[in-house]
Amino acid sequence: MSVLLMSEIIGVVGSGTMGNGIAQVAARAGYSVVMRDVKDEFLQRGLQAIDKSLQRDVDKERLTAEDKRSIVGRINATTELDALSKASFVIEAVTEDLKVKVELFVALDKIVPPDAILASNTSSISITRLGAATSRPDKVIGMHFMNPVPVMKLVEVIRGIATSNETYEKVRHLAEKLGKTALDCHDSPGFISNRVLMPMINEAIFTLYEGVATRESIDGIMKLGMNHPMGPLTLADFIGLDVCLAILKVLYDGFGDPKYRACPLLKQYVDAGWLGKKSGRGFYEY
Repeated sequence: MSVLLMSEIIGVVGSGTMGNGIAQVAARAGYSVVMRDVKDEFLQRGLQAIDKSLQRDVDKERLTAEDKRSIVGRINATTELDALSKASFVIEAVTEDLKVKVELFVALDKIVPPDAILASNTSSISITRLGAATSRPDKVIGMHFMNPVPVMKLVEVIRGIATSNETYEKVRHLAEKLGKTALDCHDSPGFISNRVLMPMINEAIFTLYEGVATRESIDGIMKLGMNHPMGPLTLADFIGLDVCLAILKVLYDGFGDPKYRACPLLKQYVDAGWLGKKSGRGFYEY
């Protein structure tokens, strides 16, 4: 089995919360990283988030200042997609929209080397459909990191119907190099993480919508009674209510089962621009 060498380049498309987190852990593991986004302001915001995250480790003496400089120095931020032309491995972390992702995969397929792997950090969209848009469906795979990427150990690895065993093994090896635990599943709407999580979050929103309990009681019951680290409404705010709604739509469309119907209150909050922590207001105020 071929493995990804430290001398090879990892591309990350998207410099938002997930993208900059992936770029950080890849650079910290010793890889050269090309982080691409459509605007310089997005890239600067991403680089600032990486600097702040690494500085916390310096302050806690888990990292030296010199190590931090080396890590940041391994990240090349760019708005040019062609800058990924020499990448052996590209991880996509753009908006959770099938059309946007398909267009990106079509473009990447023409730019990166023929043997390069294209991975998606999608939390719900079909890997098989993304692979079918390329000339290398055997080299397309899901690599779903958890938020915050530098802290969370899990990478959910999703095989499309055409994903090869060699691609899977290479991804599993890379996940280990990044200090993560790779757990695999086959392509299915929402995979495992969100197929289980989103109905729980949606049901919590329904209980709030129906006036069964306050937001504090709902979250407190799940934290104290079920030993969850944070309540489902807090978690929804942390994920982004627009993201939750998009995933529920994928589940509803994929299975055609009314149990995945998004709560009207969730739709209303998204329409209002109350997207959670990132917008300053969701089920809670930030």
